Amino acid sequence: MRDRAKDGARPGRLILRRLTLSHFRSHAAAALAFSGAPVAIFGPNGAGKTNLIEAISLLSPGRGLRGAAAEELARLPERIGWKVTARLDGPGGAHEIATWSEGGAGRRVEIDGKVAAQSALGGVARVLWLTPAMDRLWMEVAAERRRFLDRVTLSLVPDHAQAALAYDRALRERNRLLRDESRDAAWYDALEARLAEEGARIDTARRRALARLAEAPATPGFPRGELSLLAEGPRDAEGLRDALRENRPRDLAAGRTTLGPHRDDLGAVYAAKGVEARLCSTGEQKALLIGVVLANAWAVARDFGAAPPLLLDEVAAHLDADRRRALYTAISNLGAQAFLTGTGSELFEGLDGERLRVEDGPDGSMIRRPDDL
Repeated sequence: MRDRAKDGARPGRLILRRLTLSHFRSHAAAALAFSGAPVAIFGPNGAGKTNLIEAISLLSPGRGLRGAAAEELARLPERIGWKVTARLDGPGGAHEIATWSEGGAGRRVEIDGKVAAQSALGGVARVLWLTPAMDRLWMEVAAERRRFLDRVTLSLVPDHAQAALAYDRALRERNRLLRDESRDAAWYDALEARLAEEGARIDTARRRALARLAEAPATPGFPRGELSLLAEGPRDAEGLRDALRENRPRDLAAGRTTLGPHRDDLGAVYAAKGVEARLCSTGEQKALLIGVVLANAWAVARDFGAAPPLLLDEVAAHLDADRRRALYTAISNLGAQAFLTGTGSELFEGLDGERLRVEDGPDGSMIRRPDDL
C-alpha cells in the first residue's frame, strides 16, 4: 500500500455507516446512521458523549479509549451485559462487526458473522483517539508514553500485538522465577531466548512506526514533534539475550527484569524550538500531541489505504479559535471521519458535518439530531 503514497494518490476512507448500542454504559439502546462526514457530539457534562465514542473505540483491538475491562462497560444497575454492533465501509468492502460481553464474561468479537479474536479487528478497522486523560502524556511516567507508543505501533504494524503478548507472557514467567529466587539456569535460558526474540520484534515495530510518523507532512497550526525511542542496552535478539543473562544477578536482587522493551520510553522534542515536550507550556504540549495523532492518522491512511476514524474527546474546548479552525481543516484535508465531543455546539463552528446532541433522559442517555429538537 506504500505505492499509493508514492504516486500521491489520496487514500480511501474507512467510514462507520451504522452503530447500535445495547446496555452500554449510560446508553440503554441507540441506533445511529452516519454519512461519513465529521460528527460533532455536544451536550452537558455527564450526559454520555464519551460513552458513545468509547463504543466506537471498541471496533479496534484492545480495551478502548478508557482502558476499561469488559464488565465495567455494562449499564448499571442491570449489569446484564452489553453489545455494540457496527457496519464499516472501506476500500476493501463492507464489514459487519459485533462485540459484546454477557454476565461479566470477557469481551467477544464477531466479524461478518464469524467469531474472531480481538486482534483480527486490526485487519478491518484502525481507530485513533485523543482524550483529556492524555493531555499530560509528556509529563507522565514512562509507562504511559510506552502505552501510547504501542497503540501508535499497533495501528501501523498489526502483528505488534502478538509480539507484545508473547513478550509479556515470558516476562511474567521470568519475573516469577526471580521473585522465587530460582537458580535454574535452563529455565532462564529458555525464557530469555523467548524474551530476546519477541523483544527484537517489538523494537523493530516501534522504530518502524516512529519512522512512518516522521514522514508525515507538517500540519499547519500544530508544531511538529521529533519523536524517538529511548532504549537502554541492545535490542537485537542476540544482544538482548546476552544482556538478560548477564543481568541475572541484578534482577535477582531487584526481584524483577530491569532491562528490555518493557522499560523503554518515548522521547519528544518541539522541533522548531529544540525544547523537550515535558518542558513546553501546557498549550504547546497539547498542540504537539494533536500533531502526533494527526501524523498517525496520515500514516495509517497511507499504509492501510483508508483514513481512520478519529475520536477526539473534548479537544476543541481546549483550543483557541485559530487552532480549532486549523484542526477542522486538517480533518477535512485528511478525509477522516472524525467524532468530536464538546459541551456546546458553538465549539464546532467551521466544521462541516453532522451534529448530535446527547442529553440525560428518563432511562439514561438520549441521542438526538438538532433537526429533531
